[in-house]
Amino acid sequence: MILYHGSSEIVEYPEIRKAKFNKDFYFGFYCTKYQEQAKRWAARYGKKGYINKYEYIPNDKLNYLQFCEMTEEWLDFIIDCRRGKPHKYDIVEGPMADDTIYNYIQNYMDGKISRAAFWELAKFKYPTHQISFHSISALDTLNFAGSEVVYGNEK
Repeated sequence: MILYHGSSEIVEYPEIRKAKFNKDFYFGFYCTKYQEQAKRWAARYGKKGYINKYEYIPNDKLNYLQFCEMTEEWLDFIIDCRRGKPHKYDIVEGPMADDTIYNYIQNYMDGKISRAAFWELAKFKYPTHQISFHSISALDTLNFAGSEVVYGNEK
């Protein structure tokens, strides 16, 4: 399977970086199966970016969690991760809480909307995908296969 990672740089050797903010599936190296989504990640600041391409070879010895769609379990997992609660998985795969979905999640976490309202708002979003790698063993399943330069909407 081919996976893509959008970045401001070529990433031949993926790594897990602890950041200021927690992400959907906690700290990890994030990829997607959608090249267009990786392009949006790479060029999100209106500048030159790179779509990094990897051959992904699954390892059934790793602890893997997959969400095939947005579910109650997916929402609870993302809320825990965004609150800084670590998990035990090497790899997590599922829909992505993009900026709009994240705002809905934050509104739900802040008590501004109900869970039912979250699902009403979220159901109209286009499909997204992310797969995150949370251990060195997980990163070993990725083999760099090249990169492509992309440009954002510079003004």
